[in-house]
Amino acid sequence: MHIIIVGAGLVGTQLARFLIDEKHDIAIIEANEERARHVSNRLDCMVLQDEGNSISALEEAGIAKADALICVTDSDEVNMIICGLASRYPRLLKIARVRNDEYVRRNFQNQVGGKASAMGIDFFIHPDVEAARSALDAIEHGAIGNILSFAGTPYELGTIDVSAGSSFDGLVLKDFRGIMQGESLITLVERRNRSILPSGDTRLAAGDRIYLLAKEEDLDEGFRLAGRPEKPIHRVGIVGGGRLGSLIAAGLLDREKRRRFKTDGAEDEVLPEKRQGRSRGFFAFLRTLAPRTFKKVIIIEQDYGLCKELAACFPGALVLNEDISDESFIAEESIDGLDLIVTATEHQELNIITAVYLKSRGVARAVAMVDNTGYAAIARQLGVDVVIPIKSVVVDTILAKLMGGGVRGIHRIGEGNVGILEIDISPGSQAEGQSLAGFHLPEGALVMLVNRKTEDDFIPRGDYIYTAGHRLILIARKGTEMEIETIFGAPK
Repeated sequence: MHIIIVGAGLVGTQLARFLIDEKHDIAIIEANEERARHVSNRLDCMVLQDEGNSISALEEAGIAKADALICVTDSDEVNMIICGLASRYPRLLKIARVRNDEYVRRNFQNQVGGKASAMGIDFFIHPDVEAARSALDAIEHGAIGNILSFAGTPYELGTIDVSAGSSFDGLVLKDFRGIMQGESLITLVERRNRSILPSGDTRLAAGDRIYLLAKEEDLDEGFRLAGRPEKPIHRVGIVGGGRLGSLIAAGLLDREKRRRFKTDGAEDEVLPEKRQGRSRGFFAFLRTLAPRTFKKVIIIEQDYGLCKELAACFPGALVLNEDISDESFIAEESIDGLDLIVTATEHQELNIITAVYLKSRGVARAVAMVDNTGYAAIARQLGVDVVIPIKSVVVDTILAKLMGGGVRGIHRIGEGNVGILEIDISPGSQAEGQSLAGFHLPEGALVMLVNRKTEDDFIPRGDYIYTAGHRLILIARKGTEMEIETIFGAPK
């Protein structure tokens, strides 16, 4: 595929690096001279130092033959304008990163009503929505570790740190089924910055980070066996009341207290109408996590005007106009008595420091929102339970839209060297009718789960026959994703 990326920030660069590894033809347009030179020296692709909304720059990048245009500049309007300029190329897939709630909401209403997307843009990617989804999934399991959910299946992938002296410490994986109830599978082991696709002879050790695939009720048992038992969460604190913090708060509060609205006959859960003047109808994009209830949600925000809006939006929450770095405030308000803290300010360093400090003061669990995987690794080493790297989440979302029609999701895990793919088996594909044991996938690829949609999901064995219409959840090393998509996708 020939793909044009406009914007060479962290998202654009990370996305380009992945696509280059997958042997795609990439062209990058970046207006900033220093940034363009930096990317040109590090990536093997065409880099143009020019404005993305320049017709001549798009033509020089090869838009006439391009398969996709991805706009990830710092400006929503520029991203949308560039896609609009490319609307003369109807077969071109157009993706825009957009942070403005109103733009995304209106596009969602168009989709629900069967209307054309704004400016011909195929997909709007909102970073805060994607990050909030990831945070809520983790909180749903007590914020013990990162949780990856898959659409249409009760199975989830949990990230678990093995504690010394736990049942998993020293366990040889061929004995795993003897202690773990239900259908489950350890899909990956991270050990001292090394990713291991395990075999039956792999022995777990304290300090290992494992990725456990299991049903929700069995996943909690896996956390317990690893020495990370779930603790009840009744009091949750959210540091930062901006868009991201507001979305997380809305996901935690009682769904019956949220206002509702109708869009062309479709009823959706929403945030209250006034949320910084722009979030009307915005919660429709988040998947509600209703099973857990929290006795108390506290939102801590430094901006007084924003606190007034938060109090009006969330009458069920306690909104505190305070500086989280003020130690006297922490003691006076019993913040150290919280069961969970979520740090969601716009400053990733503050999020990490606050999460670590409050854990040292007795807060049981901590979730920190950061920009990239580098800070995520640091935060995990410092003891933060769940770290959400926002830009990596955005990259994963874009990659899922880029891959073939059968690909429903792609998720980078670990240090980015391994990915999880959700992919449908297409009729006439290379693998259809072949057995799992007899049809060899690329080295480092493993089918973890089969979702039959109308029947129970299961972890497959060697005699499973690849069947059109089944959805597979696979783990694969970097550089094999596109080959896997070709194997299970429709014949060209």
